[in-house]
Amino acid sequence: MELSSSFESRVELTKLKEKTEVMRRVSGNILVGQRKLFDMMLTALLADGHVLIEGVPGIAKTLAAKVLARLVDAQFSRIQFTPDLMPSDVLGTSVFNLKKSEFEFKEGPLFANVVLIDEINRSPAKTQAALFEVMEERQITIDGNTYPMHPLYFVLATQNPIEQEGTYKLPEAQLDRFLFKLNLGYVGKSDEIEILNRHHQNINLADVSSLKPVVSSEDILGFRSKIKEVHVEKNIIEYIASIVEETRRNKSVYLGASPRAGIAMLNGSKAFAALHGRDFITPDDVKVVAEPVLNHRIILTPESEMEGQTSRDVCNKIIDKIDVPR
Repeated sequence: MELSSSFESRVELTKLKEKTEVMRRVSGNILVGQRKLFDMMLTALLADGHVLIEGVPGIAKTLAAKVLARLVDAQFSRIQFTPDLMPSDVLGTSVFNLKKSEFEFKEGPLFANVVLIDEINRSPAKTQAALFEVMEERQITIDGNTYPMHPLYFVLATQNPIEQEGTYKLPEAQLDRFLFKLNLGYVGKSDEIEILNRHHQNINLADVSSLKPVVSSEDILGFRSKIKEVHVEKNIIEYIASIVEETRRNKSVYLGASPRAGIAMLNGSKAFAALHGRDFITPDDVKVVAEPVLNHRIILTPESEMEGQTSRDVCNKIIDKIDVPR
């Protein structure tokens, strides 16, 4: 839904709309058929939340994350998770300085503004646990010293749902720290043809080096403060609460969503509305973000899994079951 010409916005969103439109347009020059994915990643960035992207190899998960990172003028780092990766490899470690005869802390790759973690489920639990504090509290504590992160701290992680040999399932506490889990599928035939045509014409789709930043970290922080002012009606609050409550009552669900899921749904809806130029959220905004917010936060009963149901199926059934406020 777009703004009508007669509607006077109560929150100034002009700059946010202009900047994000440029980002969406530029991303389309490289990402073919992934407009929805990019919009949801952008929504999470504006909502101050992290994103987990799940999909089979070769469908541009990492490329999408790199494109978004290049369009933000902020420090970027990429970490390839492997089975032998240790917590100190990502957090940093103290190194003895012979000249000064003292230990100096050398920062790891998590000390950045935008962090891409490729194949996050390739590393064991102790390395995944190293992300708990920084993703939730935006700080890292090592050897009794606490290092605060920049206010713009955004983690993008990818994982492959098919190949499970040599992988380590993410614990529930880790999953709960992601605002969205985006399940990425194959592109349509027309987009497939476009990709093939571009490669036939020797257009390098994976070349993001030419991309220039569109927004600064200060812009993003300013947009986030505006998004907090987005108006929410009482019946929308009740609608979100009803969806979360139903995850705890549904017979197909063993463990329902926590209150954090409701907060994530609210913040995500505000950011999605602002991304589309509105300073108020609608039930449709809630519906768009509800499944990405919930699908990794619920655990199905063994019976449901045996029946072939997935968490996404159950989430969509729950969302459809709840009456939409008028």
